[in-house]
Amino acid sequence: MSQKELIAEFLNAAELGHLENLKQCLSDGADINATNRQGRTAITLASLHKKYDCVEYLIKAGADVNKQDQTCFNPFLLSCLNNDLTLLRLILPANPDLNCLSRFGGVGITPASEKGHVEIVRELVTQTDINVNHTNFVGWTPLLEAIVLNDGGAKQQEIVKLLLDHGANPHMTDKYGKSPLTLAREKGYHEIAELLVKAGA
Repeated sequence: MSQKELIAEFLNAAELGHLENLKQCLSDGADINATNRQGRTAITLASLHKKYDCVEYLIKAGADVNKQDQTCFNPFLLSCLNNDLTLLRLILPANPDLNCLSRFGGVGITPASEKGHVEIVRELVTQTDINVNHTNFVGWTPLLEAIVLNDGGAKQQEIVKLLLDHGANPHMTDKYGKSPLTLAREKGYHEIAELLVKAGA
């Protein structure tokens, strides 16, 4: 088998969750951090397809957990984006780079806050020192995203509270100078506005 065929088989095994085949490819000399045409490594493919036993094995075997594909995905960012708490809890002990940016310039907590992934946000603010005030390419913090890009419902209220309780700055404005409180009031999100006022906004 050529090196190219070996890599193809290795990446396929990761994507399909064929752990024994994956192990065999590694013992046959497959590069653990080899990528497909999208720049995805075996651990990113296994993460994307929720093949947790393969993810766990690849971490132990020394896979690079931070390597990002052409769309900036890696296991940590995928766990945050896809509301995959199981994956996040597998990846965190491997000390992923919490400052890896998504293609929109956010860190992991940014899309999690926007999409209403309460348990992901809770895990990140309680178990890591991720920057809750990181500003993405459009000038939004996780707090602003949680307010502006969702429905203001119970999940978003809980996320806003989690962010505020763990150091989110209620005074950081968007690029037009609008504060979280102004934006919450404009959208009619009274419960979120109340949380912001209690936090000193």
